[in-house]
Amino acid sequence: ENNISGWLLYDYLKSNPIFHKLLTTTGHVTRPVYLLIKPNTQPSLIVHHVDISKFINENLDIKPYSNRINMITQLEENLKDMQILAMEYSKSGQLPRISRVDAGTIELISELGPKVISSADLVQFTTQTWTDSELDSHIEAGRLLGIIVNDAFKFIGTNLNNNLTEYDVANYIRDLFVANNLVTNDGPVVAANENSADPHYEPELRSHTLKSGDWILIDLWAKLNNAQSIYADITWVAYIGNSVPENYQHIFNIVVEARNKSLEFLKSKFANNEKVQGWEVDDIARDTIQQYGYLNNFTHRLGHSIGYEVHSEGVNLDNWETHDTREIIKGIGFSIEPGIYISSQFGMRSEIDVYISDEGPVASSPVQNQIVLIR
Repeated sequence: ENNISGWLLYDYLKSNPIFHKLLTTTGHVTRPVYLLIKPNTQPSLIVHHVDISKFINENLDIKPYSNRINMITQLEENLKDMQILAMEYSKSGQLPRISRVDAGTIELISELGPKVISSADLVQFTTQTWTDSELDSHIEAGRLLGIIVNDAFKFIGTNLNNNLTEYDVANYIRDLFVANNLVTNDGPVVAANENSADPHYEPELRSHTLKSGDWILIDLWAKLNNAQSIYADITWVAYIGNSVPENYQHIFNIVVEARNKSLEFLKSKFANNEKVQGWEVDDIARDTIQQYGYLNNFTHRLGHSIGYEVHSEGVNLDNWETHDTREIIKGIGFSIEPGIYISSQFGMRSEIDVYISDEGPVASSPVQNQIVLIR
C-alpha cells in the first residue's frame, strides 16, 4: 500500500533486535551492518570484511566494505533508484519499540535519496505472527496461569493465620512456575490494598502481611520452558472475606465492562471485514471508563503485544502512551487489561489475552468474571 521499494535493517553492536530476529550470527559483529530486502531479489548484506564470517547464510548477497567511504559507496549503489525505504524508525519517536535506528543513520540514508518510513507494519507481519505450535504453547501457558492464580488465592486462605505476606505469595507462585515447567523474566505482581494502586508493584521481603478484609491483585506472566514458546499474561483479583464490599464490586464491574466492550469491538470489526488499528481499541475502553468518571484513574495503555517476550514488538492497544496506528492482523496476540487505580486505596485491573484467529479475535487465556472470595 505504501509502494515500498525495500526494507533496510541496520544494526550496530546489537542495537536492533529486529535485525537479529531475521538473521542469525555466529559470533560478535563489531562493525555497522545493513541488511537490504527488496521484492523478488536476493537479500543483500552490506558488512565490514572482518565480520563476513559471522554471517553463514548462502541466501545472502554479500557486499563487503573496508572503510566508511566504501560503506557509503555500497549504500549508494544498492539504494539507487529506491524511492521509499522502510527502516526501524518511528516518526517523532511515536512507537519507541520500533525506534531502533539512530538519527544520524536515518540522515545518512535520507541524504542518499530514499524517503525513510517506519518498518513497524513489516516487523509485525514478519516477526510477530504465531505458528500453530506457538499458539498451542501460549494457550497451555495461559491454562496453567489460570490454575496457578487460583491456587495462590487458596494458599492465601489456608495461611491467613500464619503471618503470610505478599512476598510469600509471590514466592509460592514462582515455585509453581518451576513445578509446571514455566519460565518468566520477572514478577509476579502480588499487591494488597493501596499497593494494588501501583500497576507494577512487586513485593519485597518486608511486605504487607495479609489479613481478613484485604483486597488482592495478582498479575502473573510466564511461558513454557521450550524453544519458540509464547508468553501468557493475566491479572485476577480477590477479596479476603465473606462478601465483596460495594466499592470493590462497583469498580470491578466497570473494568470488566471496558474489557468486554474492547473485545466485542474487535470481533465486530473483523466480522465486517473492517480494518482496525491499535489506538481505536484503547479508545473504546477509555470511553467506557470515562462514562463512569474514572478516566484520570486509567493511567496506562489498554494492552500490549505478546510474543517470545511478554511485551513484544507487534501492535499495542494504545492511544494514551503512544498513538499506535499499526493494523491488528491475523495471527498476532496481545493483552486487553483496563485498570482503575485509586491512590492510597486500591487498584483494579482485569487482564486477558487475545489471539486473532482466521475466524476473528478470541480470548486465548482464562477470563475472570467474578471477584474471587478468599475465606
